[in-house]
Amino acid sequence: MPLHVPPAPAPALRSVLAALGSPTAVNEAHTPALRALQGPVTAELPLPVHVLDRLGMSTLAAGGRPPRTRLTGWRFLIRSGDRFVAAADTRLTPDGWAFSHFFEGPYVAATERALRQAESLGKAYQPRLLSVPELYMLTLWLHGAVGADASAGLPAGEDLLVPLAPAPPGIAAYRPHPVSELLPVMTHRLTPATAPLPPSLTAPAA
Repeated sequence: MPLHVPPAPAPALRSVLAALGSPTAVNEAHTPALRALQGPVTAELPLPVHVLDRLGMSTLAAGGRPPRTRLTGWRFLIRSGDRFVAAADTRLTPDGWAFSHFFEGPYVAATERALRQAESLGKAYQPRLLSVPELYMLTLWLHGAVGADASAGLPAGEDLLVPLAPAPPGIAAYRPHPVSELLPVMTHRLTPATAPLPPSLTAPAA
């Protein structure tokens, strides 16, 4: 089932397209693959980037308050031909959305792979990215409310989180888990003494 990719703010997309058209911006980026390209490139699959704040304070598993998230930017995957070679991040400034930087590396391929897997889950989702700084972790957040404002909202218990590679030690990348299941495990990781993780979380994804 196709994902409902949310539309990015027009100024964010314009800023990325302007950067792609700027030899200075491309040449200054730490992206050899992007600098080496000769043909046209496009900015696709806009994803809102949310940050999960104060993970250790969340008590969703105990029926308490949900995690706190905040929108920090929009990310676009940069396509050249039949492959994604880099990504572009934007950030919100006092003057509106603006281009931040280009980057390449494992999260580009990991995001593409997770999106492809999500399309085969048999349910419609709105894809987002959820960063967990306390665990140095990035996940694909599959939000069940496909028509929701992509810049707002909290992870619902039935939403899915898909850890991207490289994932924290002991958490399998690319395996989707409901927020209500994965959030307590992530919170538990921040405690000094931890019990072994369930096999369903540590087993590698097929």
